[in-house]
Amino acid sequence: MLQNEMTGGEALVRMLQAHEAGPMFGMGGFQLLPFYDAARRLGLNHNLINDERCAVFAADAYAKVSNRVGLVDATLGPGATNLVTGLVEALNAGSPMVAIIGDAHRDHAGKNMTQETDQVSILRPACKELLKIETIHRIPEIIRRAFAIATSGRPGPVVVNVPEDIAHGTYNFEPEDFEVDGTHASMPALRCRPDAEIAAKAAALIAMAKRPMMLCGGGIHLSGAQEEVTRLAESCSIPVAHTLTGKGSIACSNPLSAGLFGRYDRIANDMIAQSDCLLVVGCKLGEIATKRYTIPEGNVPVIHLDIVAEEMGRTYQPALKLWGDAKSGLSDLYGLLEITASDQRQMRQEYIAEVPRKMAAWREDVSERLTSEETPVHMARLITEINKLLPEDGYLVADGGFAAHWGGLLFDTKKAGRAFVPDRGFASIGYGLPGAMGAQLASPEAIVVGLTGDGGFNMVLGELETARRMKLGVTIIVVNNAASGYVKALQHLMYGDGAYQSSELSETNYADVANAMGCHGVRVESPDQLEAALLSAFAEKDRPSVVDVVVTRDPARMLPAVDNRTVKVKKGDRVA
Repeated sequence: MLQNEMTGGEALVRMLQAHEAGPMFGMGGFQLLPFYDAARRLGLNHNLINDERCAVFAADAYAKVSNRVGLVDATLGPGATNLVTGLVEALNAGSPMVAIIGDAHRDHAGKNMTQETDQVSILRPACKELLKIETIHRIPEIIRRAFAIATSGRPGPVVVNVPEDIAHGTYNFEPEDFEVDGTHASMPALRCRPDAEIAAKAAALIAMAKRPMMLCGGGIHLSGAQEEVTRLAESCSIPVAHTLTGKGSIACSNPLSAGLFGRYDRIANDMIAQSDCLLVVGCKLGEIATKRYTIPEGNVPVIHLDIVAEEMGRTYQPALKLWGDAKSGLSDLYGLLEITASDQRQMRQEYIAEVPRKMAAWREDVSERLTSEETPVHMARLITEINKLLPEDGYLVADGGFAAHWGGLLFDTKKAGRAFVPDRGFASIGYGLPGAMGAQLASPEAIVVGLTGDGGFNMVLGELETARRMKLGVTIIVVNNAASGYVKALQHLMYGDGAYQSSELSETNYADVANAMGCHGVRVESPDQLEAALLSAFAEKDRPSVVDVVVTRDPARMLPAVDNRTVKVKKGDRVA
C-alpha cells in the first residue's frame, strides 16, 4: 500500500515508474541519495555509469531504438555539466529524454557549496526545456510536464533540476498524485496534420513531375513513418534518398532506394540534380545532407514537410511548406495522389528503371573495394562483412566521424526501420560503445554492433566495465588506424603528406584490453579473419565483445571520398 508521506526522491521514482520508463543511467551524489534509495527499494531499473556523458549517449540510443523516453540522472556540478554533449546530441537529433539533476540546498546556494555552479544556465541551451522543482508537492506535476515536452512536437531532452532540500524533504502525497497520461511514455505523443490546401498544392506538383524524388531525414524515424514512405514511393514510383539519420526510411534493398545523398553518395546526388520536384521529409537539410549547401542546385521546386516550422527555409527556400507530422503528412499526400497513382507509375516507368540500373553500375564500379582482399582491412570490405552477417533485425550503431560516414554510405538495411543508429545530432565521437549498450537494452534479443574509431573508443573505455557488469552482449568493432582518422585525413587533404599535428595515436591492441577487462576480445589483421571474428562476437550473449580491426594507416584512404570542405579535390576521387 502506498505510504502517503515520502521523500521527494521517492516521489521522483514513483513518477518515473508511473510512466513505465527505464532503464536509467547515472552516477549518484549526496543531493539525490533519497532518489537512489527509493530506486533500490522500489525496483527502478537504474544502472551506474562510469561517465555521465556516456549515460546520455546510452539513453539517447535507447530512445532512438525503442521510441520511448530515455532516462539519465546526475549529481550537482560536474555530474550535471558532464551531460552537456549528450544532451545536445539528443536535442539536435530529436530524442525524447528526461534528465534529473541534483542541485544545491536552497538555504545554502551561492555560499560556495562543494561542486556548486550555475548549472541551470549551462544546461538550459543544451535541452528542449529545463524545469526547476521549487516545492516538493509539485514533483508529480513537473515530471508529467517533462514527459509531455520530451515526447511532443519534435521530441527532445528535458532537464529537471532538483535541489537537495527537495529530494531529501518529505510530503504527504495522495495516490492520485501519481496518475499519468500514458500517451507521453513514448514518441510521438501527439500528431498534427499539414494544412489541407497546401497539401493539395503539393500533391499537384508531385503528380505532374516526371522525375520526382523523396529526400528523407531522421524525422521519418521519429514519426514512425517508414511504411508511409514506402507506400507513397511504390504507389507513385518516386525514388527515395536518405540522410545518415534517415537510412531505413525505405529498405536499402528496395529498387526505389537511391541511397545516401549529400557529402557522400552512391547515385543520389546526380539524380537530385536531374529531378524536377523534391519532396523533403523530416530533414533539416544541413551541411552534410546538402554537401555544404550545394545540393539541390538550381530552381527545382522543393516541398518541405517537417514538424518544426523554423527548419523550413533555414538552408533552402521551399516552394511549399507542409508544417506537420511526417507520418500524417505522407498519409495525406498518399490519399491525394492515389487517384492518379496508376498514371504516375506509367509516366515514370523508364525513370524508376534507372535507379536499380545505376545502383548496380555503382556497385560494379566499387566492387573491387567492397570485396577487397588487401591488408590492412579496407573499410569497404569491413562494411560488406557486416552487411552479410548482421541479421535483418540487427542494429549498427555508428560513432561520429568516419565510422558514421562509411556506415551511412555502405551499410544496407534489409527492411524499413531504424537499423542504423548514428549520433548525427551533434556528431560527437565516443558514442559507439554506450550507444550500442542503449540499443541492446531497447532490443535485448537483437544483435547490436557498435562501430567506432580507436579515438572514440579511447574516450569511453571505462564503459566496457559497465557493459560487462550489466551482462550486455554487444559487439564493438574498433576501426583501428592509430589516429584520429577524420582529422588526419583532412590534414592530409588540406596540407599534404606528413603535415599532421595532434592526430596520431599509439598503436594499441584493443582485443587485449578487452580480454584484460573480462570481456571477449579478438583482433583482425586481414580480411579473411573478419567473418569468424564477427560470428564469435555475435555468439557472446552475456558479455561485451571487442573486435579490433586493423585498417589502413594511409590518411589518403581513410575517408569514403574527398571531403567537400577541402580545397585539394582531384578529378577521379571516388567513393570507397
